[in-house]
Amino acid sequence: MDLNATRGVDRSTLKVIAAASLGTVFEWYEFTLYGALASVIAINFFSGLDTATGFIFALLTFAVGFVMRPVGAIVFGRIGDRIGRKKTFLITIVIMGISTVAVGLLPTYEYAGILAPSLLIALRMLQGLALGGEYGGAATYVSEHSTNRQRGLNTAWISATGTLGLLLAFGVILACRYISGDDFNTWGWRIPFLFSLVLLGISISVRMGMEESPAFKKMKAEKRLSKSPLRETFLDKTNLRRLVIALFGICGGMTCAYYIAVLYPTFFMTQNLKVDPQQANTTLTLALMTALPMFLLAGWLCDRLGRKPVLLAGFLMSALSIFPIYKGVALYANPDLMAAEQRTPVTLVTDTSQCSFMFNPTGTRTFSSPCDVAKQTLSATGISYETQSLPGQANAVIKVGSAQLVSEGTVGLDAAAAKARVGTLKASLQSQLDEAGYPLKADPEKFQRGKVFLLLMALVFCGVISLTPVAPMLVEMFPARIRYTSMSFPYHFASGWIGGLLPTIAFALSAQMGNIYFGLWYPVAWIGVSFVVGLFFLRETRDIDINL
Repeated sequence: MDLNATRGVDRSTLKVIAAASLGTVFEWYEFTLYGALASVIAINFFSGLDTATGFIFALLTFAVGFVMRPVGAIVFGRIGDRIGRKKTFLITIVIMGISTVAVGLLPTYEYAGILAPSLLIALRMLQGLALGGEYGGAATYVSEHSTNRQRGLNTAWISATGTLGLLLAFGVILACRYISGDDFNTWGWRIPFLFSLVLLGISISVRMGMEESPAFKKMKAEKRLSKSPLRETFLDKTNLRRLVIALFGICGGMTCAYYIAVLYPTFFMTQNLKVDPQQANTTLTLALMTALPMFLLAGWLCDRLGRKPVLLAGFLMSALSIFPIYKGVALYANPDLMAAEQRTPVTLVTDTSQCSFMFNPTGTRTFSSPCDVAKQTLSATGISYETQSLPGQANAVIKVGSAQLVSEGTVGLDAAAAKARVGTLKASLQSQLDEAGYPLKADPEKFQRGKVFLLLMALVFCGVISLTPVAPMLVEMFPARIRYTSMSFPYHFASGWIGGLLPTIAFALSAQMGNIYFGLWYPVAWIGVSFVVGLFFLRETRDIDINL
């Protein structure tokens, strides 16, 4: 079969794209499901912790699935390079489906104690392991069925269908919120996870009818299959250089540019701006639906202009637009909060040497100093505040306009006394914020949906331009015999350790600095690094023969 023959996107090619894309739909459905329900997960599985810490733990549980992705990339990448793309696809989709459905059957912390979050984390690890074998296989499978000048457009469908999975998740969540009403946090949240059983059945049915990729068949017939994909991937100096460039010049920036556009807005609007979750999800869903044709446009541009210029353009637009867009979203989503912060600023006066970094991934650290207690109390409100350093001051003082509240900390107190003192401080702070006009929740009537929608649509467009060139570029960077392993690792390392941790790190940085925008520096920094590395070290790959 001549893989370079010119042919349109005919029925057989569409079948290939559909079969490969089902896993991506599933991936983004599960990904979005957990991300959008992080606050509900915190209530049901981390109810023994304070609000801010519980939410960070929920985000960390969300992230643990991503942390496992590089492991899955290594395990299933090796299998895909050794025994074929089709068999690997079947294994990963079954593991992913079963582990997602099982989340909907878990007992909560109230009934099972520490066993509940432990089981949740175990299932998230299984999901991450399986997902590590999905994207690389899908991109490889579609690319090996495509010509050089249609590879960008054909693989763009994979990314676009990923957005369909994201939209499906939002749609199912909205429907379940409507059906269960006030009981959504009690039992309604389980339905979206159980619905995964339907997706699993469809995926298995379609993938059973898949044919092996032509390139893999050719290598197998010529006895050119790699005997040790892992050794060739990680110990060959030439390939190791490709891996480093792929990670720092492509995948690191891509995951941040895309996740900050399609995932973090939900956290930002619901946790920081106190927007109603249904209102936030609906607006983001509309922006994502509008973005679907942009994937195909970006794929077409990749085939016409090349992968590198499109990728770098996406990085540049994302880096320049993140801060102004998020500030605009805050202004139009909760204008009362922005007005209150301008009218009555909040200041924390403390000896900053007492302040810890408010990041507790293991749950073993205790924050008891006056500064730490004050910061935890402030971060739970979601407001921005300034920190004024006053060396030698014993207690921390929270100023709300002219009013002052003293945080004495909880050092030396037993658990009951510490909880009572923190509770008193929280109640006093909320009372002062109410008096100063800080809204407890965003007013739905003042939520300017049209303006928020346009801002999010612009941000999603930047993310799409950054994401779409990645699949063909990674496929074209690596030789066919180790392609599945080599392209999967940098993609999933970035998705897991860089993009997957984005909500957790951004939220923790914002809580630490007392500024709801400060966490945005994390994705901007990564995008900047990828732009520079890509500009100087990344080669154009459009015309490379991927059969070699």
